[in-house]
Amino acid sequence: MFTGIIEKTARVVAIEKENTNYHFTLEVDFANELKIDQSMAHDGCCLTVVKLDYDKNQYVVTAMKETMDKTNLCTWEEGTEVNVERSMKMDGRFDGHIVQGHVDQTAKCVKVVDENGSWRYFFDYDTTKNSFTVPKGSITVNGVSLTVVDSENGLFSVSIIPFTQQVTNFHNFKIGTIVNIEFDVFGKYVQKLLEQYMTAQK
Repeated sequence: MFTGIIEKTARVVAIEKENTNYHFTLEVDFANELKIDQSMAHDGCCLTVVKLDYDKNQYVVTAMKETMDKTNLCTWEEGTEVNVERSMKMDGRFDGHIVQGHVDQTAKCVKVVDENGSWRYFFDYDTTKNSFTVPKGSITVNGVSLTVVDSENGLFSVSIIPFTQQVTNFHNFKIGTIVNIEFDVFGKYVQKLLEQYMTAQK
């Protein structure tokens, strides 16, 4: 489980394909604190550390075909900057919201507005996958815990303060950028319960 508070950005330094799996080598300055089999969120996608190189501040994670098909990992290349977060500590402060690291789908950035001190990003997503947003609700974009500003059918926006712009990969976003999104876990459960209720009433 994660909180959506990004610790650092890691850099992809190598990509190796093995059958349908992809092994990504990333570099981050806290690699010497990691352990094999540790879970980490990468742009909001939970992946397991499978190899470490403390001397180079590097580690390796593996993504299977399912992950490659449903996330933005298929767009990664050497040099890609990735938001990373280690799993939350039970004795720590819960600064974001409950993030599972299970990407629901990808979304596309369709508009960026400079609001003279902050930035508003608009994203288009697929409503046929039984997902939705609500104004002031929680949303995770590339692993970042954010609050929905505008909410329309298949479109939502979030506002970013300068600090978030600087310390996450949001500063690389432009029109057409593909991001990972995870909808609010409580909203998903409520939606599922309502669907079951409505089905039972028929």
